[in-house]
Amino acid sequence: MKLDKKDQQLLNVLQANARTPVSELASMISLSDTPCLRRIKKLEAANVISGYHAAINPKAVGLHVSVYAFVRLNQNSVHAAEQFEQQIAKLAHVLECSVISGSYDYLLKIIAADLESYESFVKHQLGSIAGIANIESTVVLKQAFTNKHLPV
Repeated sequence: MKLDKKDQQLLNVLQANARTPVSELASMISLSDTPCLRRIKKLEAANVISGYHAAINPKAVGLHVSVYAFVRLNQNSVHAAEQFEQQIAKLAHVLECSVISGSYDYLLKIIAADLESYESFVKHQLGSIAGIANIESTVVLKQAFTNKHLPV
């Protein structure tokens, strides 16, 4: 889908605050309410806007440790990858799972209450997934910033 200037403006405003009322959005991008709402629906239908969510502070809900885990599988096959991805998708503490190049097959972003709970997660949940050859973890000492606003 080709985005025009109005679509880009609309996406930028929605990324900053998805709860902005349509009348305010329309005013901000110099449209009337109905065409603005039509654009939002078009962007949703095209999966440019893939959803809306509340940003929750992890520390406020007791999740103080972020870890990036590099995972290598025993074998490089479509079946092994599909099995791994199906199993990893079931683990609530895994926030992201990316297929990567290099010495490892996957990069996982994992969140936990503390290092002890991360260790337990690795031993009892992640480590129990068949087909994993190696896991290497990197603990985040400080999150300098997170930017979820895409440059559209």
